[in-house]
Amino acid sequence: MTDTTDIERTINANDVELVRLLFVNNSGVPRGRVLDAGDVDAIFEDGANLTKGMQSFNALDALVPDGTFGPVGEIRVVPDPETFRVLPYADRTAVALCNMYELDGTPWDACPRSRLESYLAELADDGLVPTAAFEGEYYLARDPEEGEGLEPFDDSTCFAVDGMDSAHDVTLDTVDALKAQGLGLSNYYPEYGPGQQELVIEHDEGIAPADNHVLYKATVNAVARQHGLEATFAPQPFDGLPGSGCHVHLSLWRDDENVFADPDADGPYGLSEFGRQFVAGVLEHAPALVALTAPTVQSYDRLQPGMWASAFTCWGPDNREACVRVPSTNWSDETGSTRIEYKSCDNTANPYLVELGLLAAGMDGVERGLDPGEPLDRDPSALSEDERDARGIERLPETLADALDELAADDVLRDALGETLHESYLEVKRSEWEASVDEDGEWTADYLLRAF
Repeated sequence: MTDTTDIERTINANDVELVRLLFVNNSGVPRGRVLDAGDVDAIFEDGANLTKGMQSFNALDALVPDGTFGPVGEIRVVPDPETFRVLPYADRTAVALCNMYELDGTPWDACPRSRLESYLAELADDGLVPTAAFEGEYYLARDPEEGEGLEPFDDSTCFAVDGMDSAHDVTLDTVDALKAQGLGLSNYYPEYGPGQQELVIEHDEGIAPADNHVLYKATVNAVARQHGLEATFAPQPFDGLPGSGCHVHLSLWRDDENVFADPDADGPYGLSEFGRQFVAGVLEHAPALVALTAPTVQSYDRLQPGMWASAFTCWGPDNREACVRVPSTNWSDETGSTRIEYKSCDNTANPYLVELGLLAAGMDGVERGLDPGEPLDRDPSALSEDERDARGIERLPETLADALDELAADDVLRDALGETLHESYLEVKRSEWEASVDEDGEWTADYLLRAF
């Protein structure tokens, strides 16, 4: 039985009445159930019942026709006590992140969080622990004429002080709310688009980065609404304006040593052989990986050349048009801050599947001893097609449908997800594609403003 003594004390001290039990299904939308906080032991032992059909529910809030899961069958969503937080933006309410279990108490093989936990346990057997951070961009917006649609809440310019000033109050309240949940600020700035923000929380270990990203998005949304605004994490919410990504910074550690770092490197970009092989694995699987990391039709409006969204399978030091960027290290801690940044990702992704997919792809490169080739110090779109071919640089899939076909054929990612999760995910995402694309191949994605 889980020891909930400390949690019960926290509930009593904060007059908590409701506990939100959250999970993220194949649609990428955070969802959940709410229980009365009065019976703490039952919450953490039994969780809440949930139809298996929820894992075949897409981002349009529709059940996939003839999908793997339907109206028959039930699981339990059981909270991880390590994720329990009192919510600073919701009166007398707490939250916890959940795993999904079969009725016999075994982990459900369609649960994204459980699959990530299982993979992390395999890495731990080899002494490896990932450290990661999700860097989510979003727009603060308002609806000036109710029902007429959202528009950016200000007309600020990139990195400019006027944007810091206009968003100051909502940003400060957001930072306070994040810190109250143990999520510290790494950095913040107004991004390229008017009203666009990038507020980054500190890195964490293991499964915590994915958990933190779920809490981060919920907090940003809630605090924005308290200020009479809306926050949208959609990849391309406004025509003609920059898209919003979610870059992932990642390193792997063994015995408190960063295995991505070459301690003998000369300069700020020193990747070890392990790190280079990991990059090679990410690039090898990138065409399939984007089905997990850029998983909506609108993701491919953003994933275009020349948009700093990384549309090619290349890597390079501080190359922001590369799929994998190697950021410069900190002067004060070169070895500890050596990492990679995966850029072909946005906030419509399920963060548990993002972390799982990146680790599985990278470790395949390590296990096979792959070579990523020479790093690229140019915009890949500035190269001729022959030059890209000579360097093995490919264009990433240009539609969600193409990315899903790549994922369907990728045995490494299939094995990482497991057959049930892999197949049910493909069904959900293909249903979103079919519902969003007309006979001429044009797609609409208004549902994303509602879902994300």
